[in-house]
Amino acid sequence: MSKMKQKFLETRRQSEKLIQNLEIEDFSVQPADFVSPPKWHLAHSTWFFEQFVLKDFDIHYKLFNADYAYLFNSYYNNVGERVLRPNRGLMTRPTVNDVLQYRKYVTTNVEKLLDETNKKELLDVVEIGINHEQQHQELLAYDIKYILGNQATQPTIQLDLLLEEETQKQEFIAIEEGVYTIGHQKDSFCFDNELGVHKTYIQPFEISNKLITNGEYMAFIESGGYKNFNLWHADGWDFINENQISAPMYWHDIEGVYHYYTYNGFLPVDKNKPLTHISYFEAYAYAQWAGMRLPTEFEWEVASKYFNWGQLWEWTSSAYLPYPNFKTAKGALGEYNGKFMVNQQVLRGASIATAKNHKRHTYRNFFQTDMRWLFSGVRLVK
Repeated sequence: MSKMKQKFLETRRQSEKLIQNLEIEDFSVQPADFVSPPKWHLAHSTWFFEQFVLKDFDIHYKLFNADYAYLFNSYYNNVGERVLRPNRGLMTRPTVNDVLQYRKYVTTNVEKLLDETNKKELLDVVEIGINHEQQHQELLAYDIKYILGNQATQPTIQLDLLLEEETQKQEFIAIEEGVYTIGHQKDSFCFDNELGVHKTYIQPFEISNKLITNGEYMAFIESGGYKNFNLWHADGWDFINENQISAPMYWHDIEGVYHYYTYNGFLPVDKNKPLTHISYFEAYAYAQWAGMRLPTEFEWEVASKYFNWGQLWEWTSSAYLPYPNFKTAKGALGEYNGKFMVNQQVLRGASIATAKNHKRHTYRNFFQTDMRWLFSGVRLVK
């Protein structure tokens, strides 16, 4: 079995492993616009292989269902109309069983195609599809938690995604000023937004070897951090007040004791575990309160070899912009990253929900500044 075929099949199995403990009623729910139903993730990642692999490289391929391109396209304007994102939860049909049959059909056909040819052009698109599905596995983990964690009974689910305590002694790592090379330089897969390798001048700085913990963030809350407008961006201050936010997502004050929702249920907040589910606005305000700041994405990339990372995506102070000489690919795949390079903030690292072979120190994740349902954390610079 070729390495690409093995990686493809492992990726397809991992998506189905994530949903194996869901109940049928969980699959079509969309409690917020930024959440997609689990059923949609399963179908969309399948449609990607059908649209960009099978339709383009298998002349004998027959569509599983011609309507699925409309139902499960996400944002690729080049390939036609689609169901709008806020309406994904309105689809009770096709059924979960239909979608699983669709996955099986497409997986079998891609597997057959990989047995028949090893053209580089095909393998390159399959690899993009694998990495695309791995991204959706992480989003699926976020969405499952949001779907269950916002129910009255806050049900548990068996998912092996657990944060570990930050047990290392607090140190600040000194990085010398200088000109550093930024961007993906290895002969391995990366997304187009990591390309445009370039030089960046960096001033001297010191970066923490630890993520901020829940206990440290409690001190921020108890000191009135959510009530002190001096700590916040104007948009952030408006955001927390308009939405009545006074703690991280999933936190609840129960008779003076903070509890939070986890996959394992509703538990007292563990003060020694890293803080997560906070927006960029909250990360910035905490840094202001602590008398420090968030790293730029370039500082993070340069310093990342000196500390352990990968538990949580880490907010940076960098706006999501193209690197020098960034080039948008032609056609629909060119819509993958470039058109989102506005009004977004960069996060670096990885999280407990990131596929193991999907992590690299040049990876540029990005979200809007008010997003809190992702596995996000804070590392400070002084």
